[in-house]
Amino acid sequence: MASGRSGNGDPVSAAKHSDWPHRLVVVEGLIGVGKTSLAERLAAAVGAETVFEQAHENPFLERFYRDPKAAAFPAQLFFLFQRARQLGALRQQDLFAPVRIADYLLEKDRLFARVTLDDDEFALYDQVYARLALEAPRPDLVVFLQAPVDVLLERIARRGVRFEKYIDASYLEKLSEAYTRFFHQYTASPLLIVNAGEIDPVGDSRDFDELFAAIRATRSGRHYLNPVRH
Repeated sequence: MASGRSGNGDPVSAAKHSDWPHRLVVVEGLIGVGKTSLAERLAAAVGAETVFEQAHENPFLERFYRDPKAAAFPAQLFFLFQRARQLGALRQQDLFAPVRIADYLLEKDRLFARVTLDDDEFALYDQVYARLALEAPRPDLVVFLQAPVDVLLERIARRGVRFEKYIDASYLEKLSEAYTRFFHQYTASPLLIVNAGEIDPVGDSRDFDELFAAIRATRSGRHYLNPVRH
């Protein structure tokens, strides 16, 4: 997970959704798919705390997007150590067991490492990962948002983060394939796979309500949500 901060859910929303069944929901997906924005809106709707990736704190990230081969290893290690610190903080808070919405799985770290590092770098990364002995809490539900690469690139360009302009289609294609393989085999938690290419659950209330209902109803197994919009 990432560092926790309180969600902006107002008391009315929290009370309205007091039957919320999940203690920890993780929203996952590729960059640009809208996972953090959705996690924020979910947290506001149920009065939950948020547990977010803090990518802006990584001083190697811009260098990675400019020159992936040169900067992948330090960028990946920074994220790994950051998440180790955040997990430690979460374990200390477990006594109070708040409802939480997170925007990534811990397993994402190794998935990215396998895609971005060469074999020698990954072997060294794996040794560090094993030494840290990270144990993340098991989510009650994982929501995996999917969208075509061209849609992701359009959304990335629209939000205008300066160094994200270096992200190219081939990098996203590799990550998309890695995510698809990972979630094809994923059984650790209930899973809701969402076709997010044609919906806007953050900006459109109908889209959010439909997705919110599916998230609240999914308590076991693997499910798919494929909203059709014309």
